[in-house]
Amino acid sequence: MARSSSGDELRAAVGARRELGPEYEDSLVEGFLEKVDLEIDRRVDDRVAARAKKESPAIRPSLDAGQRLALAIISLALGVPGTVGLAFADLGDSLGFVLVLMWVGIIGVNASFTLGRRHRSG
Repeated sequence: MARSSSGDELRAAVGARRELGPEYEDSLVEGFLEKVDLEIDRRVDDRVAARAKKESPAIRPSLDAGQRLALAIISLALGVPGTVGLAFADLGDSLGFVLVLMWVGIIGVNASFTLGRRHRSG
């Protein structure tokens, strides 16, 4: 209910009171006040929602964030000991190739998870 709308409502209530007489005045006033109360409630709700939106964090932790963290922890928990284990293994000249292959695989799994989530949410 904008200001002009409030004024229109008030003029309509006064006009109806003139036509109907003083015996309907109480119900006309109650109806008008009810409309004003509803408009006040709507404006307060709008302000509360706007304030909550300003105060809420831009990014909220989600299930995806937990899954990304779990994947990162698992990747490191497997990658670091795997690297150490391969470093002590007697692989000779192929050690570098095996390490690169292992880490490219870990990075690939992480990248495919991240890109897959973006395509589904966007």
